[in-house]
Amino acid sequence: MRRILSIILLIGFSLHTFGQNKDIGIVRSDTVNTGRNLKLIGIPVIFSTPETGFGFGGGGQLFLTGESNTFKARQSNILFTAIYTANSQIILQALPQVYFGKGDYYLDGSYEFRIYPNKFWGIGNDTPEDNEENYDMTSHKFRVDFLKRLPPSLNFGFRFNFENHEVTEVEAGGILDSGEVPGSDRAVIVGMGAIFNFDTRDQVEDPHGGYYVTFNAQFSSENFGATHGFNRFVTDLRAYRPVREKGLLAVRLYVENSFGDVPFQAKAQFGGGNMARGYFAGRYIDNQMYVLTAEYRWRFHPRWSLAAFGLMGEVSNITQNFFQDPKFSTGGGIRFKILKQQNTLVRLDVGIGEEGNSGFYFGVNQAF
Repeated sequence: MRRILSIILLIGFSLHTFGQNKDIGIVRSDTVNTGRNLKLIGIPVIFSTPETGFGFGGGGQLFLTGESNTFKARQSNILFTAIYTANSQIILQALPQVYFGKGDYYLDGSYEFRIYPNKFWGIGNDTPEDNEENYDMTSHKFRVDFLKRLPPSLNFGFRFNFENHEVTEVEAGGILDSGEVPGSDRAVIVGMGAIFNFDTRDQVEDPHGGYYVTFNAQFSSENFGATHGFNRFVTDLRAYRPVREKGLLAVRLYVENSFGDVPFQAKAQFGGGNMARGYFAGRYIDNQMYVLTAEYRWRFHPRWSLAAFGLMGEVSNITQNFFQDPKFSTGGGIRFKILKQQNTLVRLDVGIGEEGNSGFYFGVNQAF
C-alpha cells in the first residue's frame, strides 16, 4: 500500500492523468503541437489487475484541434497504446473517435491485437476451482460504431464488428483440448448491430449525478464469414444519486443475453475490475449473465474519496436458471483526484468473492 501511494503521489506531482480503457490507467506525460490543426499527447501506461499482473507501456493521443465539428467541447481524436504485462501478454490498440458536421454524427471505433495467455475453468456457473487450465490465444478485434446524436442526451446508431481469435496453445488433456467447447481452436465473429443510449451524467470519469441507460443488439452470421452464428443483447443501467453533502450512491445493473452457437470467446464473462471485482475476469462464463452492483462513495477531501461496494451476479445457459446460485462479492478502496481542474482519478480497490476468489485493482477512474 505504501508503494502504491508513493507512486500515486509521484504521478500527481509530475504528470497529468488522462483517461482509462477498462482497467488500464493512462497518464498524460507531454504535449507536442505537430501542426496548426493537430496536437499529440504522449502517454505512458501503468496498471495492475489479477488477469494481467503489473502492466506497462506507452502510446499517444492525436487530437484534431482545428475542426469546427465539436460537441460539448469534444474533439476528434485517435488514442493508441502498446502494452506488455507481467504475464507475458501483449496488447496493441487504436481507438479513433471522429465527429462530423457540428457533432451531430460521430464514428467511434477500435482495433486491438492481442497475444494473451489466459485461464479457463469451463462453461457454467458451478465450474470447480480445480478445473483451472492455461491457454494462449492471439486475437484481432475490429469494431466501428456510427451514431446519431439527439442533444442533449440521446444517441443511436449501428455497429459493425469483426473478431478473429486463434487458440495457439492449450493444456494437453484439458477441457479446451477435448474440442467440445465452441471456439476451442478458432473463432471468427462477424456481424452488425444496433445501439441506443441515454446519458445524463455530468461527467464520465467520476459521475456526481445522473443516469446512463444503454441497449445494444448484435449478431454474428456465417453469411458474413463468421465461424459461429449467434445473437447478443446487452442492457446496461446506471444511476448516480447524491447522499447528503459528501456522499454518492451508484447502482448498476448489467444484463447480457446470447442465443445460438456462441464460442467461448463471445460468451458473457463474470469477473474483472469493471464488472465483478473479486473474481478473475472470465472465472464464470456462459450465454446469459446479470451483475447487480451498489457502491457508496464518500468524498472526505476535495481530491480524496473512499468507496465501499457489494455485488451479486451469475451466469447461466438460460435465464430461467438465474437466482439459483448467485455469486457475491464485497470490497472497497480509495480514489485520488490528481489535479483539481480535471475529473480523472486514480483508483485502488480490493474485492473479496466466494471460495477464495479475490483481487486487487489499480487503475484509473471509477469502475462504472
